[in-house]
Amino acid sequence: MENFHSVSSCLELTMAIPGFSSSSLLFSGGPAPRKKLRLTKEQSRLLEESFRQNHTLNPREKETLAEMLRLKPRQVEVWFQNRRARSKLKQTEMECEYLKRWFGSLSEQNRKLQKEVEELRAIKVGSHPNGHHSPPPSALTMCPRCERVTATTTASTKMSSHLRHRQPSAACYN
Repeated sequence: MENFHSVSSCLELTMAIPGFSSSSLLFSGGPAPRKKLRLTKEQSRLLEESFRQNHTLNPREKETLAEMLRLKPRQVEVWFQNRRARSKLKQTEMECEYLKRWFGSLSEQNRKLQKEVEELRAIKVGSHPNGHHSPPPSALTMCPRCERVTATTTASTKMSSHLRHRQPSAACYN
């Protein structure tokens, strides 16, 4: 038996596969990846300028642009496809951020309205037991912004002073 000594800690097997040269195989056993296209700054600038003018190219425009940039028409086509995908992703991200901010604003508005409902319920609970008692005019306060009238009771002076000096109703912000 032969002794095999390995310098690295991983096991490397080499197999001869018909139709493949050993130089085109990666360690994983697959074919070598294609070389990534690297554009010059001038090529990138012209592609971006063309994209700003029109997000899609007809075959003649694609051919002309490819010749001007010394690229294959397929490379120009793929660049435009990728650029449209990046543009759409960026737009989606911006819309998502807008919706998050809008959700936060609506949540805050909802919280204020719920608080206002709780305050009004507290006023209703503190009113006359038969429930048909309307407060005297001096116990009513009006929101200066939306002219919404809220009732206060003399029994809850703390609530009364709070309602007279509070901010406009959250309903004003709709």
